[in-house]
Amino acid sequence: MAKPVLIAQISDLHIKAEGQLAYGRVDTAAALARCVATLNALTPRPDLVVISGDLADTPTPEEYDHLKRLLAPLQIPFVAVPGNHDSRELMRAAFAGLPDHGALNQTLQVEGLQIVALDSSLHGKPEGELEAATLQWLDATLAASAQRPALVFLHHPPFKAGIWHMDRQNLRNADALAAVIGRYPQVRLVAAGHVHRAVLTTFAGVAATICPAPNHAVALDLAELNAPSFAVEPPAFHLHAWIANGDDGRLVTHSVPIGQFDGPHPFFGPDGKLL
Repeated sequence: MAKPVLIAQISDLHIKAEGQLAYGRVDTAAALARCVATLNALTPRPDLVVISGDLADTPTPEEYDHLKRLLAPLQIPFVAVPGNHDSRELMRAAFAGLPDHGALNQTLQVEGLQIVALDSSLHGKPEGELEAATLQWLDATLAASAQRPALVFLHHPPFKAGIWHMDRQNLRNADALAAVIGRYPQVRLVAAGHVHRAVLTTFAGVAATICPAPNHAVALDLAELNAPSFAVEPPAFHLHAWIANGDDGRLVTHSVPIGQFDGPHPFFGPDGKLL
């Protein structure tokens, strides 16, 4: 059996200047350090890490400098797109290889996969939108690799998750994205961030997910009982595994807890009997 192609997705890092806490309570820098250590310890190690937005928090140059120091120990290549807390210009200054103008859309091939990262950020606004040029770029990118399975990443979910204050700031032109995705059956996943929770649904007939965060979670308020709030829950990230099978394959997404835990322990003893 061929080795799966592994794409780790982390999201919503919300890094502040060194020594500062998010919301006066959350040490997002320590959370990212634990996340990087967990990624580096995975066996087999992922082929790529996708950071799906909100790398910084305010944002400021100091936050991106701090972020770069925290990401320096990561032993896996990564690609990042902005979220609503980010700045395109500051990201361009911080990271090499990004487009020098317009949206920070990127694509690359990893083994047998096409990875497509879309910039859904709107300057100064919490909600997201894909520019007309981005949608045209996505259409051309998918058309050019019609035989290669594709995973599409962006920050803002193109669907409602049921949490009222997040649903009003998701992707505003989801229908336009669905129209493009629907033309290309090679798209196997649409993966977002923004909500700080693990969510699974379908979008445009394709599996769709939201990635959990390494730090804090948006409170699971499905009854509109509370003001917008967060909780410090067990952190995690997503690991998307493409398992090839001849000319086709299957994508499986794992939710991976961040940290060190007891185990692994054997199910069976030396005699082959269940313990």
